[in-house]
Amino acid sequence: MPVDILMPALSPTMEEGVLAKWLVKVGDEIKSGDVIAEIETDKATMEVEAVDEGEVLEILVPEGTSGVKINTVIARISGDDASPAKPAPAPAPQVAPAPIAEAPKPEAAPQTVAVAKTDAGDRIFASPLARRIAAQNNVDLKSIKGTGPNGRIIRVDVEGVKGGVATPVAASPAVAPQTSVAAKTPSTIAATGYKEGNYDVIPLDGMRRTIAKRLTDSFRDVPHFPLQVDIELDKLLELRKQLNSQNENSKISVNDMIIKATALACKKVPEANASYTDEGILIHHHADVAVAVAIDGGLITPVVREAENKGLLTISEEVKTLADKAKNRKLMPEEYSAGTISVSNLGMFGIKSFGSIINEPQGCILSVGAGEQRPVVKDGALAIATVMSVTLTCDHRVVDGAVGARWLKAFKRLLEEPLSMLL
Repeated sequence: MPVDILMPALSPTMEEGVLAKWLVKVGDEIKSGDVIAEIETDKATMEVEAVDEGEVLEILVPEGTSGVKINTVIARISGDDASPAKPAPAPAPQVAPAPIAEAPKPEAAPQTVAVAKTDAGDRIFASPLARRIAAQNNVDLKSIKGTGPNGRIIRVDVEGVKGGVATPVAASPAVAPQTSVAAKTPSTIAATGYKEGNYDVIPLDGMRRTIAKRLTDSFRDVPHFPLQVDIELDKLLELRKQLNSQNENSKISVNDMIIKATALACKKVPEANASYTDEGILIHHHADVAVAVAIDGGLITPVVREAENKGLLTISEEVKTLADKAKNRKLMPEEYSAGTISVSNLGMFGIKSFGSIINEPQGCILSVGAGEQRPVVKDGALAIATVMSVTLTCDHRVVDGAVGARWLKAFKRLLEEPLSMLL
């Protein structure tokens, strides 16, 4: 029986991806663990490994195809019990993908097909997850009609069973991958009123499409408010200078010190290190600081885990490594997901102050402006100090104004009295 290879979900936010490159062709024999394709997700380019062994029978989605939904059948290989005649090797992948049914919900893919038998000896094809759920709930797979590829029983089919009777699940309509922006959005481009020929169209890749959707959802759905404060940096800049003079191999940046102060402020005011869910507010045990990094085509936020427990040099080296991987689109999902608070710094571009859109499900995001010399009043006299403006955008469902203000007070003190970060 042939085994389907499905478009895998390679990141928490991935809904579709680009099948960038096939590393196998029809007729190749593959083994479990072989790298068979490269997939561009909304965040990175990742390799896909085979789970099953067999001969590649069909390539259903050509390389270079964009907008491939997760759980779409992208290829088919022979299974252990397959006995069809070998097809003649094709010189290249098929030009047009065959119509493909999108599964109702994502399941981890690629997967093996678990096989059961009826009393009559007929085989029942089900995913391993569906088999496990059925066994745990005393569900008879013979009573279920599969809605997965080739009629395979998948998780949602088993979860729909109540009292031993299968609840019918409507099959999803056939969906074919789309490759052209013109085919996707001709009406929206025409609706702008811009004269054709006076503009160039840059196709939306997975990253830009995901950024657009997530930020639109956040700005629309999250009740947010900004809090701003000015911070004097002269003591911090002097400490940074002293630390860097004692270490020639690695230099600490102001941003590294901001990340450390962010984490320590989260420990001092844990109510701000929180996330909203429908089940309740999550108060995180550690400050996992997501750092905004601009890359070609978008923005990504790699996470410095447990930053409150790391020294400035460790944070500096980790940020450099993560930023380099981000720019090469080599970050793994665990390196950019599940942060508890975000930091976005535009000071290096001369931006004095700004507010950011909350990076859900985090409760806060800190926007950092440029440090500059400004006139200040000290002890009733005019003086000059290096001052930086920061804005904390808060999810009001999680962080009230007083909590946000206490967090900013703790953060301001850490930067204005930076020796306290080293204690």
